[in-house]
Amino acid sequence: MPNFSYFPLLLLLPLLFSTFHADIAQDLVTETCKKCAESDPNLSYNFCLTSLQAVNRSQCADLPGLGLMSIKLTKYNVTNTRYYVKKLLKNTKSDPFIRACLNDCFDLYSGAIPTLKQAMKDFKSKHYEDANIEVSSVIDAATTCEDGFKEREGAVSPLTKRNNDTFQLSAIVLAVINLLH
Repeated sequence: MPNFSYFPLLLLLPLLFSTFHADIAQDLVTETCKKCAESDPNLSYNFCLTSLQAVNRSQCADLPGLGLMSIKLTKYNVTNTRYYVKKLLKNTKSDPFIRACLNDCFDLYSGAIPTLKQAMKDFKSKHYEDANIEVSSVIDAATTCEDGFKEREGAVSPLTKRNNDTFQLSAIVLAVINLLH
C-alpha cells in the first residue's frame, strides 16, 4: 500500500517554489532599481520600484525582461501624454503661448512613439547602443516640452508631472541598458 503521508507535501511544493521564485524576482526588481538610482542621480528609487512592481510580470522577469517592461511603460506613458495634450488643445480658451507650447509638445510626443517602437525592436535584438540613443531622444522630447513653458515668465506647464514621469521611465530604461552592457 502506498504511503500517502507525503501527499500534502507534494501539493504544497509548487506553491513553495512559486513563492520562492517570486521572492527572487522581487529581489531583482529591488536590486535593479537600487542600481539604477545609484547610477543616475535624477532617477528616483521609489519611482522605479513603484513603476516596475506595478507590472505583474515583473515578478518573474529577468533583467532584459525588466528593460523591455520599462520601454513598454515609457511607450504607454508617452502615448497617454500625447492623447492628454490633444485633449488640452481642444480647449480653445487656452492662452496662445500655452497653445503653441502644447502644439510643440504634441509634435514631440508624436515623434517619440515610433522612436520607442524602434527602441523596443533594437532592445529585443540586443542593439543596446541604438536603443540607448532612441530612448535618450525621448528624454530630450520630455525636457524640451517642459522647457518650452519656461520661455515665458509666469507660464505654468500643465504637463510637468507627465514630462517628469516620461523622463523617469526613460531613465530606468537607460540604466537597465547600462546594466546589460
